[in-house]
Amino acid sequence: MNLKLPLISTLLAVICYSSAQQEGNECIKANAKSCGECIQVGAKCGWCTDPEFLKQGEATSTRCDELESLRKRGCSGAKVENPRGSQEALKNKTVTNRNKGAKKLRPEDITQIQPQKLTLSLRSGEPQSFNLKFKRAEDYPIDLYYLMDLSYSMKDDLENVKNLGTQLMLEMSKITSDFRIGFGSFVEKTVMPYISTTPAKLLNPCTGDQNCTSPFSYKNVLKLTSNGQEFNTLVGRQQISGNLDSPEGGFDAIMQVAVCGEHIGWRNVTRLLVFSTDAGFHFAGDGKLGGIVLPNDGKCHLENNMYTMSHYYDYPSIAHLVQKLSDNNIQTIFAITEEFQPVYKELKNLIPKSAVGTLSANSSNVINLIIDAYNSLSSEVILENSKLAEGVTIAYQSRCKNGVTGEGEMGRKCSNISIGDEVSFTISITAKQCPKMGKPETIKIKPLGFTEEVEIALNFICECDCHKNGTENSDICHKGNGTYECGACRCNEGRIGRHCECSTNEVTSEDLDKNCRKDNGTDICSNNGDCVCGTCECKKRENPEERYSGKFCDCDNFNCDRSNNKLCGGHGHCECRVCICDANWTGSACDCSLDTTTCLASNKQICNGRGTCECGTCKCTDPKFQGPTCEICPTCPGVCAEHKECVQCRAFGTGEKKETCERDCSYFNLIKVKDRDKLPQPGQAFPLMHCKERDANDCWFYYTYAVNNNTEKEVHVVETLDCPAGPDIIPIVAGVVAGIVLIGLALLLIWKLLMIIHDRREFAKFEKEKMNAKWDTVRMDSRQYLTAIFEKFVRAIMYFCRA
Repeated sequence: MNLKLPLISTLLAVICYSSAQQEGNECIKANAKSCGECIQVGAKCGWCTDPEFLKQGEATSTRCDELESLRKRGCSGAKVENPRGSQEALKNKTVTNRNKGAKKLRPEDITQIQPQKLTLSLRSGEPQSFNLKFKRAEDYPIDLYYLMDLSYSMKDDLENVKNLGTQLMLEMSKITSDFRIGFGSFVEKTVMPYISTTPAKLLNPCTGDQNCTSPFSYKNVLKLTSNGQEFNTLVGRQQISGNLDSPEGGFDAIMQVAVCGEHIGWRNVTRLLVFSTDAGFHFAGDGKLGGIVLPNDGKCHLENNMYTMSHYYDYPSIAHLVQKLSDNNIQTIFAITEEFQPVYKELKNLIPKSAVGTLSANSSNVINLIIDAYNSLSSEVILENSKLAEGVTIAYQSRCKNGVTGEGEMGRKCSNISIGDEVSFTISITAKQCPKMGKPETIKIKPLGFTEEVEIALNFICECDCHKNGTENSDICHKGNGTYECGACRCNEGRIGRHCECSTNEVTSEDLDKNCRKDNGTDICSNNGDCVCGTCECKKRENPEERYSGKFCDCDNFNCDRSNNKLCGGHGHCECRVCICDANWTGSACDCSLDTTTCLASNKQICNGRGTCECGTCKCTDPKFQGPTCEICPTCPGVCAEHKECVQCRAFGTGEKKETCERDCSYFNLIKVKDRDKLPQPGQAFPLMHCKERDANDCWFYYTYAVNNNTEKEVHVVETLDCPAGPDIIPIVAGVVAGIVLIGLALLLIWKLLMIIHDRREFAKFEKEKMNAKWDTVRMDSRQYLTAIFEKFVRAIMYFCRA
């Protein structure tokens, strides 16, 4: 298992690398035979027109390559064909800016989208981008057509719609001063529900004494008008009708409203279609139940404002209806009762720029519904484009209000746009290939529901400029067997070879194959190419940088010596398996530099005069010296002293150089060790000097100095200082104090002893005198007696004090 994982990883890496090379090699992989074919491959491909560009063994298709690769192979920029795309604005009228109350403009004078007309020249694989602005114009004209279901269940709704004209005109005047309204109605195909009914039933389909009009598919009651009262009058005359099944024929009516522009009176302004019903709808295929099998043709069939082909054409499909609504810039508002809301909401998701509102049971809320739906529709802009030519793609990026951006499908739209707001889109158009015959194409881009659009003419770059100067039947192309253009022969049909020298019938000839074998060997083109017309055309490698060449494809540019895993050390290029070195480089792998500046010592001598400069590195002739320029002698006297101050300041932050340490002492790598046993020891691959130095405090520090195999200076230093042992002050002080105390005690005892002896003598004298006084009192007078008594008393007190 442990072996499998590395093998799988390696295999995946190889596959990924090969895949990456192939993906980035589209120019060579295309095997283009002409400049025109080459530039159609992609925007990165160029064609070299230099007649001397191809080396022996290289096919004509080798002229087609990536631009940087062509430059590296020696094709100058002036001889590379690389046409680029371009664009030109033919009509670029600015969007309309005006305030409310300004001069009224005609619809054709209002501009909401910019630019209006462009020409793009497309090169395969190179997108052309342009910016499109959209601004909702204030007081923009609106046409509204009210299409109503007049089946019997809508009887009470009709009463409320009869006064819709003037009321809606009043409300819409708050939005625009140019509003027109029209009216149409629908029920159902007459052939469907009444196949087996009587003629009387067809005239009055309602039951009882109800007076109803005969059923019809669609009727245009009122062409778009600005007269609201006329709307009320004509709608007031309408009668309901009836049918048997619930779904109605509304799709027939919508189709005719969309395509019968002249009958309806649509202008190139905002077009709104209000579709009001309380039932579902029939769509394509339902007509077969009544024997109608022809699909709807999407054309106008109104005579006397009545749809005349309902019995002949089936209902339109939803997709067909969406196309026609979009083509005619009609925005649809479905005013539907609560019961059928889910059905029409699903339909809304299929019809761009449509809205669904809930219609009350008697249509009393229809005006508010229309206003709300209009505001919802007009606050969103969605771009759509016409059908693109084969190989052409388009991408959108939107920049909407408040810095909101979108890409992909979201890049087509902006929401919450108020009147006067301006939004922009970046549109990129790319051609993946040239269309057949290279004919120009035209596409259109417009906001859904608006009549304004951008017209874009697409021109395709399918040939190089040098193609125009080609020489037909040129002598260069083997006696006129091809056209010489863009530095190469474009062979006539049936001819091949670099110079069209062979016919297709001769390419397998044994005689010609002999010319493709080196030294009469058995391998054709050294197994690295194919023999075409007796000439080797070398195979192409997956990596576009790698090529076979030579008369017999026996040379290549990828099998040279390498250094540091680089071909020719990265200082040369490979020609026929030999490195051709750049200036100042030599060696089989161009890994030896001839530049001696790296060997210059500070004294401007090469290797300090103690060695030779080989491949940019000093080779010291004196074994005692080492270092990048043979400047170091680890075993020479004075080496330790030379580095002492720098080691001291960097390791301990002391010494004479501690202020300039960072500037003067950064020339070596410092490594601290805990004790002397951890210092490097002699016997390793490079000379080593052990050093012992003393600082100003008589402390020793130990380190080693060496230059390693990478010519880096290394200093290992013991991180603690070794200071000499000094007197212990505490015991000395303690001894002195103890001595002083003992001497004091001795002196005190001697003094005490002397005082005791003195006192005893005085006491004895006192006792003796007292005895003498006892027997001589007669002879003492009173004065003498008192004096003697006082002296005795004083002596007694002194005795007790001393004690």
